[in-house]
This record gives sequence, C-alpha cells and structure tokens, in this order.
Amino acid sequence: MIGANKLLCKNNVCQKIIQQRNFTRKNIKDVNYQYLQRSKLPTMHFQKSLPRLPIPELSKTSERYLNALRPLLTTKQFEEAQQRTNNFIAKEGKVLQEKLIAKDKRNKHTSYISDYWFDLYLRDRVPLPINYNPMIVFQNDVRPEYNDQLIRSTNMLISAVRFMLSLREQILEPEVYHMNPKKSDTPLFRNVTRMLPEAISWYGAYLFKVFPLDMSQFVGLFGATRLPRQNKDEIFRDPKSKHVVVQRRGNFYVFDVLDADGNLLSPQEILGNLSKVMNDNSPISEYPLGVLTTQNRDQWAQQRVHLESTGNSEILRKIDSAIFNLVLDDDVINDDKRVLLRKYLHSDGTNRWFDKSFSLIVTGDGVAGVNFEHSWGDGVAVLRFFQDIYAETTKKPFIHPESKPADSNISVQKLEFKLDDKSKQFIDNAKREYNAWCDSLSIDYILYEGLNKAACKKFKVSPDCIMQLSFQAAHHLLKGSFVGTYESCSTSAFKHGRTETMRPCTVKTKAFCETLHSNNRSDDDLRSKLTECSKLHLELVKEAAMGQGFDRHMFALMKMAEDNNMPRPEIFDSYEYKYLNKSILSTSTLSSPSVMAGGFGPVVKEGFGIAYSAFPDKLGAAVASYKSHNNSTHYVEALHKSFLDITKILSA
Repeated sequence: MIGANKLLCKNNVCQKIIQQRNFTRKNIKDVNYQYLQRSKLPTMHFQKSLPRLPIPELSKTSERYLNALRPLLTTKQFEEAQQRTNNFIAKEGKVLQEKLIAKDKRNKHTSYISDYWFDLYLRDRVPLPINYNPMIVFQNDVRPEYNDQLIRSTNMLISAVRFMLSLREQILEPEVYHMNPKKSDTPLFRNVTRMLPEAISWYGAYLFKVFPLDMSQFVGLFGATRLPRQNKDEIFRDPKSKHVVVQRRGNFYVFDVLDADGNLLSPQEILGNLSKVMNDNSPISEYPLGVLTTQNRDQWAQQRVHLESTGNSEILRKIDSAIFNLVLDDDVINDDKRVLLRKYLHSDGTNRWFDKSFSLIVTGDGVAGVNFEHSWGDGVAVLRFFQDIYAETTKKPFIHPESKPADSNISVQKLEFKLDDKSKQFIDNAKREYNAWCDSLSIDYILYEGLNKAACKKFKVSPDCIMQLSFQAAHHLLKGSFVGTYESCSTSAFKHGRTETMRPCTVKTKAFCETLHSNNRSDDDLRSKLTECSKLHLELVKEAAMGQGFDRHMFALMKMAEDNNMPRPEIFDSYEYKYLNKSILSTSTLSSPSVMAGGFGPVVKEGFGIAYSAFPDKLGAAVASYKSHNNSTHYVEALHKSFLDITKILSA
C-alpha cells in the first residue's frame, strides 16, 4: 500500500504525508511494511551450489608458511624452522593431509574448517568483551532531529525486525559480490539466475561475473545467545522469537514486537512500547546482572547455574531467546571519539549483555552502534545487516519527530530477578574486576586526511596495503622489530567459509621499513619498494580470499592429530609457530559509508588491536592496547608519521 501510494505522488509533500500517516491494525499486514526486502531471488538460492572451501596442497602451505616466517626470524632460526617444516611435510603432515581430505569428502555439506572454528571460539574461557566482541558504530543521521534517542531507537528496531522477517520468509536479497555492478546488478541477472535450479545457480551467477557469498551465518543474527557452560559454551537459538529485550540503567525489559499472527506491530505501537521503557522512573539498578557476562566463561557458567537454581531460569530464557538486545544508555558521546570507542567496545558492563548475538546500542544523544558476539559469525553478515538498516532508517524512517505513540499492544514487562546475597556478591565482584580491566586499556584513534582511498588508487597502490604498511612502519619505528601480524580475510565465497589469515608482514614490507628508517634512503628507492609491497600484498589477499592461505590449513592439520589420538607434531610447539601466531598486530577492516567507527581489543597482552578503514576522504584507525605493555597514543603518533612519510614518497 505505501509503495503503491508513493507512485501516485508527484511531490515530496505528498510522500511525507503518506510516510507519516498512522498505521492501523489492518494495514500493518501489508507486505510493504512487514518486509524490508522482497527479493525475486530466494535468500538461499545460491547456497546449495556454492563451491566448497579448498584444502590447499601441503607443499603450497609449507611454502607460504615459511615465507611468512622469513621476515620474523634470524638466519639461524629460519634454517631450523625450514628443517622442522620439511620434516613435518614429509612425515606427519602427509598422513594428516590424507586424513583431512578423507574427512572433507565425508562432509560435503560444510567446509573443513567450520566445525573446528566454532569449537575454537566456544572452548575459549576468556571473557567475551575486549577479547572477542567487536563493535561497529553507525554514521549519525544527517538530520539532527532524527538522532533523538527514542526516534532513532524505534526506527532501528523496526528496520531490524523487518530485516529479520525478510530473512525468515527467504525473501531477503542474497548476498553477492558484483565484479561490475553496472553490468550485473540488473533485473536480467535476477530473472535468469532465478530460473536456474539451486544445484547449478552459482554457475549461472558466475557467467555474469557475480560471486554469491555464503549466507549460513545469517540465521545466527536473531533470537540467539551464547550460553556459558563449563569447558565449552553452546549457542542457543529460537527461530520463532517474537520479543526483544531492552536494557536501560542496568534494568531489563521485554516486549513483543510481533503480534499473535506473527505480524510486526505498527510503528506507533513500537514507539509506545519504547516510550514506556524510557518513561519508567526506576532508579539505576543496584545489582546490574549484565556485568556477569564480562567474566571468565567457566566462572560465569557456575554463577548462571546458581541464578537458575534460585528461581531465575524463566527470566534468563527470555533474554536468551529475544530477537536481539536493545541497549539504551543515558550517557552522551558529544563527538568524542575516545569516549565513543570505549562506550561501544566495553563500557562499564552494567548496561550490557555481551552473550547476545548482537546488541544494538543507542546513547542519550542518539549515537547508534552494535557490539556483537563473534562465535556464531563474522563481519559479512553483521555488515550486511548494518548497512541495510542504516539505509532504511536514514532514507525511509517510519517514525518522525512529530509521531505520536499508540496506547494499544503495549506489552512491556520489567524483568525482576531474584538475587540472594551470593548472587549480589557475584555482581559486586564482577563490577570491581571489570572496571580494573577496562582501566588497564589504552585506546586512541587517528583520522588522516593527507591520503584517501581514491588517492591510493591514483598512485596505483592498494589502499589496504598502504594501511598495513603504515602499521608495520609504526611498529618498527617504536620497537625496532617485526612481529606476528594478523589481517582477517573473509572466505565467504565458499560454503561455510569463515575467515583466513592474511600475513601482511613480508620480506618486502620489512625491506621498506628498514630503508625508510635508515640514514641512507631515497624517495625513488622507497617508491619502488612500496610498489613491490603493494603487488605482493594484493597477491596474498587474493590467495587468502580464495582459501589458499596456510593458517586455517595448518590449524586443521593440528586438530586432525588430536582427533586421531596421534602425537602432537613438533612443528606446532616450535618457537617459530608460536611467535608467528602471537598476533602482536591484530588488524581488521570493515569499510562502508554507513560506518563511523569500528574497534576491538588486543588479542594478546603485549599486542595492539587495530580496526581500520580507507574512507573516501581520509584514512582512519582505532587502536587498543594494554597500558602495562603499550601506549596506544604513542603508536598513533608513530602511525601518523608513517602516513606522512608514505604520502611524501607517493607524491614525489
């Protein structure tokens, strides 16, 4: 109905009247309101025919592994590593490779890494915030009045549930990568591939130079929670969930966003429910239960068992099964990026539930972002969701400054926990420990306008290479060394692909940094070395994206030894393997016009967590480290110098 009426409108006034009219119980059933998208192509149309993640050749993995080690080791260390690697390839590695290939052939429904990767996340006992949960912050709406906390929260909640309903109905547009969108992002592509059977649909897309991406993780977005368990956590999912959980001032509220027939409530009804939460004058919770999700997983698992034994099982299940968690913070950002990074990365834990698949967080001044649990999926699913709801809420919002809340279908309930003295002590201890942990972090950021994405391409160098080369140069300037560096690369072009590690510290980057910081240097020589760095970088990124890295392969071989009760191969306990996999520089990028900032914590105590983007008008990075080992501000200063040096070299 709304879509049809808009076609009749000849001016913006008419469109605005239609957008702002009240929805009745009758017209909310209209599909134009219920669903964010109605794709001609079913959501999982390409899933069945996606190519399987390849298992690399053992000799290629050996070669790539040694290439990654070369810039990190002395000559003697490298010779020892080379001998150890060759022995492994000739002996245990050959046996393990055969077993891995045989297992992969028996499990054609998935990838060789998928189960091992889930297991890796769920068995780790460290706390989720900082260690694992990343955060992404939306750009603000360009219309200040739409950044009101209640208005923005309501619009984002509506769009998020419309996204979910489209996914449930399998009418969400499939996630694909267009090599040339102008030629392939067309009705012809959709009409032709829709007619193809699912078993061969991928091949039809490939003829259009379109690469469908794995969408198996998308179901993990909604109605899901990571439950703490002894030794290994589990992921709980409720595919029919109808309610959301809202946190405000450490208190928990739930209300249904779908009616008895499964239809999304009207915008005014959802606004009414959130208004009731916002108008509740309950004080800040003295014992905010959410802070317990900041702890060691075994410790939290024990505490949760106690909470369930004291009459809280039903309430906890409501949180677990909620579509997602909406967090309303009283604090304001006031355009302070350091405050923003801390707010979305960790906060003080009292108004969070880090176990949820994702939490949508909106501050008192309407800044919005997500913090997401990482075991269920990676950035591809989260970024798609992020982009889609940002586009709708900023272009076609359902709630406006003059919108009035309805007083019907208000189902808000405040959750009242039964907390005995033991539970209260849990909370007090967790608050104290978490505050000390967060205070130990050093967080800073850089926005550098001397280079941007287009300028890098103009100079015929990869923007991602420029960022990674700058990270290496900054670390070398500060520490005078080269260390294990991790760049996350998605393998979602394959069925049940997760990520592969791209190793950006190479012999080429080492040569560049050493020349850059020497007394004997020339811009021509550095420009030549920079070009070589970019060429190698692009090759390594392509290899990783095509499932031809070495890290996941070696990890799977190690797990095969465990599964078959074989002795652990010496290579996995070697100095060089441990040194390479101690990610001092852990890096990842999520670039999109809808993203204001992203971030995550260091993965080792001595390391840096670096989230970065090459924007159309600048380069940016958020840096986190532990004060006892590093100072993020010092690193940012070194990074700024590296950006200046590289800009000068490119411009010479």
